[in-house]
Amino acid sequence: MSRILIVSESAKGRDFFESLILKYGEHEIFTADDSTRAKEILQLYDPELLIVNAPHADGKTGRLAAHAAQNFSCGIMMVMGNEVDERDVIRMEKLGALVIRTPVSQKFFYRAFRLALACRTRIAQFQKEKVKLERKIEDIGVVSRAKCILIEVLGMTEAQAHRYIERQAMDLRMTRRQVAEKLLETYE
Repeated sequence: MSRILIVSESAKGRDFFESLILKYGEHEIFTADDSTRAKEILQLYDPELLIVNAPHADGKTGRLAAHAAQNFSCGIMMVMGNEVDERDVIRMEKLGALVIRTPVSQKFFYRAFRLALACRTRIAQFQKEKVKLERKIEDIGVVSRAKCILIEVLGMTEAQAHRYIERQAMDLRMTRRQVAEKLLETYE
């Protein structure tokens, strides 16, 4: 079940998008009538998708989309009127928002909705991978520092220091990083 935040100044707009989304399966839907409330909901619930009904593209909705893009991993759909300046559309697309022009057909909205959720899922997978890679880089850095200390303090070669850390990790049933951290505590 996905968490969806619908932002629209008009109750009619919120009801319209909520009724469409409820046809697409079970989703936890939050609604807001202004950017301030929307930011509170973003902070509290971290929804997977933000849908902003911005037919007139006032500055507040653009700032809300920018805030969501910079601080959260949700997908963003901007529903904008045809009279909106193309520069505003391009600005929203550069933020990563999927822009839909009104009038919105149910069939088109459904496709855009599914696409936005799929893109958000891919982004979340990339973010998880990024965190894992950052952790690996940190681990390599800690192990490298420990090797340098073994080389400097105990006069080992790089290969000997590497083998020593590997062997300690196996013998003590610890990760190489844990062994390296203990060596750093001891010799630093």
